Amino acid sequence: MADQQFHPGVSLAGAVDLEALKHQVKAEPGQAGGAPAAGGYVIDTTESTFQAMVTTSATFPILLLLWVPTDDRLFPMARRLGEAVNKLNGQIQLSRIDIASYPTIAQAFQVQGAPALFALIGGRPMPILQGLPGDDELDQIVDQVIPKLIAAAQQAGVTGTAPYSGDPDAADQADQQSKNVVPPEHQEAYQLAQQGDYAGAAAAYEQVLQADPSDTLAARERAKALLLARSGKADVREVRQAAADHPDDVEAQLAVADVDMIGGQIADAFDRLLDYLAAGHSDELDTVRKRLLEYFLIPDATDERVKRARRRLATLMY
Repeated sequence: MADQQFHPGVSLAGAVDLEALKHQVKAEPGQAGGAPAAGGYVIDTTESTFQAMVTTSATFPILLLLWVPTDDRLFPMARRLGEAVNKLNGQIQLSRIDIASYPTIAQAFQVQGAPALFALIGGRPMPILQGLPGDDELDQIVDQVIPKLIAAAQQAGVTGTAPYSGDPDAADQADQQSKNVVPPEHQEAYQLAQQGDYAGAAAAYEQVLQADPSDTLAARERAKALLLARSGKADVREVRQAAADHPDDVEAQLAVADVDMIGGQIADAFDRLLDYLAAGHSDELDTVRKRLLEYFLIPDATDERVKRARRRLATLMY
């Protein structure tokens, strides 16, 4: 997808057709009568998170659903795909994009309406379906196409596991709650992050931390923003090749650890940097330690991966 250009001249007249108006549902996803909520291994992607999503397709395969989440004709398809993906425990991720809200993404894929289904492996899109599938077609996608996509990804070296984002039934409620409890002093930084300005968001969270160094939420969000500002648009294949070609280069190892973190491969990111120190690069201890301390803020503090990595870092430092 990285080498595809937007085509602003493409007509999107069919993206929300007249028939769709008859089927328009006002309920939010996850609410009674609404579309199925994201969660588990199902995510909703926006323009600001689109590039990061493409980047992670070099770590694990992605099934991309272009849809309109207020059109109830699409709910059974979205629900069936979500259930199928969640049963595979991270072998593939389902990314849903609302093309009524983000028409430029539909233009990039040159689709004229919803739904459309693509596979994304290593940043490259492969069309699967355009239009509403029949039951037999949907069965074929679930029973045959998705397993073949996973196999194709593995053959291409894309063998990572997608991150788990929680109970799908509770995901929408939790998301709404998180929006309602954004502290006033975080509003500017939060809005910048939502717009994809991660460098600006990191700077804004830094100001919050200067006023209140004990604000753990600001520290976590700043760490996430710094990570995405550095590597959210990185070419994962180039980054991994550079790390393989230059095993003693600390910047190359930091860069590949970044893409592991973005892709949800948290233990891999920790181990890469700790193994780098253990291999005799003690002169880079401070640089690596600072990056690891930043990473440690992103998962929950009780995460066993963080605890193990902290213990190992302490051993390597002393």
